[in-house]
Amino acid sequence: MVASAGTRELGCHAVVGAVERRRGTLYCVALFFGPDGYLGLHRKLMPTAAERCLRGQGDGSTLPVVDTGAARIGAGICWENYMPLFRMAMYAKGVDLWCAPSVDDRDAWQATMRHIALEGRCFVLGANQYLRRNALPADLHPVQGDDPGTVLIGGGSVIVSPLGEVLAGPLRDGEGILTAELDLDDLTRARFDFDPAGHYSRPDVFTLHVDESARATVRTV
Repeated sequence: MVASAGTRELGCHAVVGAVERRRGTLYCVALFFGPDGYLGLHRKLMPTAAERCLRGQGDGSTLPVVDTGAARIGAGICWENYMPLFRMAMYAKGVDLWCAPSVDDRDAWQATMRHIALEGRCFVLGANQYLRRNALPADLHPVQGDDPGTVLIGGGSVIVSPLGEVLAGPLRDGEGILTAELDLDDLTRARFDFDPAGHYSRPDVFTLHVDESARATVRTV
């Protein structure tokens, strides 16, 4: 994989959105790479809207939070970020850097990114697509029109601190690279007064059961 070679060469980590094909089924996935290469993937648990016509559902076996040594990285794909129980499961895994690849370019999405940062006391790295009509095949006719310069997905990538402060973005009006320097000590400072899976939880009142087993159609014993 190109991403794997790149992270090996640069000694860095990357989370890459992709479409995975397993036999006849497509899955929205987030792929994790590091200095040692491929680290794992997360399959989207619930296809959104028309995605249900052609995409499969992931199961609990691909809910990784990758420990890089400096921080723990996890991902929620597009509208998974609206799933409260999914978020809680990730918080309980100690996610520090929450990656959110999405095509939701609405202004309201920015509120969601800031809410997750505040709720999870984690950094949120929201990567939104930017797409013009001229990037699509000619035989596709989007509802927005066929003018080559028509913007189909308007971007909105953003980086948010654990206290909800926007550190960079939202990036709109074109493709680009969004960067910010993160002070990882902000994680400790933010969690001092609020830790959703720790001292600010009530397990005697609320509990969440997460099934992380693989759901196979055929099991051989």
